[in-house]
Amino acid sequence: MTHTYNVRVYYEDTDMGGIVYHANYLRYIERARSDWVRRLGNDQNAMREAGIVWVVRKLEAEYLATAKFEDELTIETEMVDLSGVRLTMSQLVRRGDTPIFKATVTAVCMNAAGKPVRLPAEIRALLRKTP
Repeated sequence: MTHTYNVRVYYEDTDMGGIVYHANYLRYIERARSDWVRRLGNDQNAMREAGIVWVVRKLEAEYLATAKFEDELTIETEMVDLSGVRLTMSQLVRRGDTPIFKATVTAVCMNAAGKPVRLPAEIRALLRKTP
C-alpha cells in the first residue's frame, strides 16, 4: 500500500535560484514517514517515553528534476522490507506526474543509551498489517 502526503513549496524552501534547496527534500520525506507511521497507529511520543526512538540508518537519494515556489508536491511512501531490526521504505516525490526526487530509507530503533534495539513487536505487527 502506498501512503501519500502532500506539501506545498514555500518561499523559505527555495534557494537563491528559486528552486527547492536540496536538503528540504529530506524534510519533506521525513514528514511523510512520520505521517505514515502515525496513521498506522504508531505513537512516537509513547515510544520515546518508553525509551525507544526511530532513527534513519541509511538513506540513498536521487534528484530527478527541480521543484519551485508554489509547486504542490506529493510524497509517496511504500514499505520495501521489514525485519526484526529494520524497516526499509521507498519514497518518491512528484509534482503531478513528474518525479522530482526519490529515496530509499532504512530506519531502525534505538534505546535511550543510543544502542540499536529490535523493532517493538507491536510496531512490526502494525507494519505487517499494511496491505
